Amino acid sequence: MTVLVTGASGLVGSHVVEALVSRGERVRALVRPASRDAVVRLGAEAVVGDVTDVAAWDAAARGADAIVHAAAIVQRRASWTQYVAANVDATRLAVAAARATGARLVHISSVAVYGGTAAYPTTPECRSEDHPFQPIPDSDFYGRTKRMAEAVVREAAERGEVDAVALRPTVIYGERDRLFTPRVIRILRLSLVPRIGAGGNRLACVYAGNVAAAALAALAPRERGFRAYNVTSDGPPALSQREFFAAFAAALGRPYRPLPIPAPLAATVAGLLTARRLARAAVSFLSGDNPYSDSALSAELGWRPATPAPAAIARTVAWFVANEKPGR
Repeated sequence: MTVLVTGASGLVGSHVVEALVSRGERVRALVRPASRDAVVRLGAEAVVGDVTDVAAWDAAARGADAIVHAAAIVQRRASWTQYVAANVDATRLAVAAARATGARLVHISSVAVYGGTAAYPTTPECRSEDHPFQPIPDSDFYGRTKRMAEAVVREAAERGEVDAVALRPTVIYGERDRLFTPRVIRILRLSLVPRIGAGGNRLACVYAGNVAAAALAALAPRERGFRAYNVTSDGPPALSQREFFAAFAAALGRPYRPLPIPAPLAATVAGLLTARRLARAAVSFLSGDNPYSDSALSAELGWRPATPAPAAIARTVAWFVANEKPGR
């Protein structure tokens, strides 16, 4: 099977490439020139181009049996127009390529599509894929464009044009992460580490390797149409906030010395340092419990998060210490 992967030098895409190569599949990656060597080292054939360019898609998708579309702007200082181009218009081209070639499409979406200002409740809750969408603030370019992109995929599949699955991960960490993991490591190099709330909540994090395993499971033949799946768990044991950061600290070879901070105080302090909406979101994430269930993914596609959280954290930190040397 020939699989085209976009975003192949990014966090999810690179893990998808590694998983496909290890399974013996032929992997092609649509990448910008600066990322060519990185994806070749992972074992993919590089097709240089941009995901917003029709000609690049035509060249990259030719002969592909499946497409894993992971390219997106996640958290970057970019305009609304840039977010739409990268996250929505590029997805339209992914759909067009899948339609033209008959390739199965796996779209990497996000739980951000659910919206809502209190995304992570402080009491346990179970949200399946049928959980109703809530309003998304105008300023949340990422959430809005990811919802729009998923709608593009769903509508095309419902018209019978493509066979598609959308995967909705929570916050993703792992080797080659440029967002969450470096921040965690910087915080854990402090003498005292802020702990928001009691620390017994389960953070809404998932290892990129487990997301990649979900993408491979979604490539298996199934009835045509559209299906969305949450991807929100690592292999057991499930770690609390305290245990998650303690595991990161242990992998770094540092003591974990938490400094308890009440959530309201944390929100006030964070609001002085960044936008109020971002401050509220950060505190909600750190103090809230992961409400998103991925039981449907296990039941319907047989996916199991093969990598336990402690092992995933150890791998992640080892890669960063060897390659990024954070905090030095």
